[in-house]
Amino acid sequence: MSHAEPPESAGPESAGPESAGPENAGPEQLGRELAALAVEIAGQAAALLMEGLSHRSGDASVLRTDTKSSATDLVTDYDRASERLLFAALLTARPDDAIVGEEGTDHPGTSGVRWVLDPLDGTTNYVYGHPGFGVSVAAELEGVGVIAGAVADPMHQRTFHASLGGGAWCNGRPIRCSPVADLGQALVATGFSYEADRRRRQAQVLVSVLPAVRDLRRMGAAAVDLCAVACGQVDAFYERGLQPWDYAAGALIATEAGAKVTDLDGGPTSSDFTLAAPPGIFENLRAVLRQAGAGDA
Repeated sequence: MSHAEPPESAGPESAGPESAGPENAGPEQLGRELAALAVEIAGQAAALLMEGLSHRSGDASVLRTDTKSSATDLVTDYDRASERLLFAALLTARPDDAIVGEEGTDHPGTSGVRWVLDPLDGTTNYVYGHPGFGVSVAAELEGVGVIAGAVADPMHQRTFHASLGGGAWCNGRPIRCSPVADLGQALVATGFSYEADRRRRQAQVLVSVLPAVRDLRRMGAAAVDLCAVACGQVDAFYERGLQPWDYAAGALIATEAGAKVTDLDGGPTSSDFTLAAPPGIFENLRAVLRQAGAGDA
């Protein structure tokens, strides 16, 4: 059987000029600088992923896969190659920053900035050549939180980005979340666990949620789903059990686009729960989810 071979290492000689550090730039200015870098390197990683798909030619078996938390939780050589590219680019551009990635990168830093990477969000979609995967790059500033983020959605040829206080953008154009105010007219996206028992509980939640909304969608990549909220492609999104690399960039983009993004109790989004929705339906959707037991599913 033939396999598409990703490069052992990938990364530009330089991902761009070194940005001002947190010691001499305010969070908003620094966020704009880091967002530009995030857009650049997310685009490079997305191009690498599309190169991998070009070898696929309709046959998923040419992408070498392994499993992580369960038999349905896939990882490919391109997840790892994408993370190597992002790490190399960041190390070149900002060597004093910390970097953490889904596929194991954990690089300490001294600058007060930490990058949070999802090199391939939506791996199952990627393996099948199905739209709905992306690259997520976020930058956190110590004591402030996420100040910059970019999500590249290569199958749709679009890149979302945001910086703290700088609004949300898609391919250089400003975006806003939906103005919907009637939960019954809302298109809601969600995601499911890789664990069979939790999936059963999450399916029971849908029994209560589905009658309360226009319809539900499950696309398979939380970072892209949060950007879909930001641009009004869906009205809302919720999911339990995400990791920081799944939501860090997308949550900032959705927030800067006007959505409310919290956990189910109204606090900061976390691995316990992520809910993103326009202000006009947020509280009603939160109430439906709480009543349905979504926080325990």
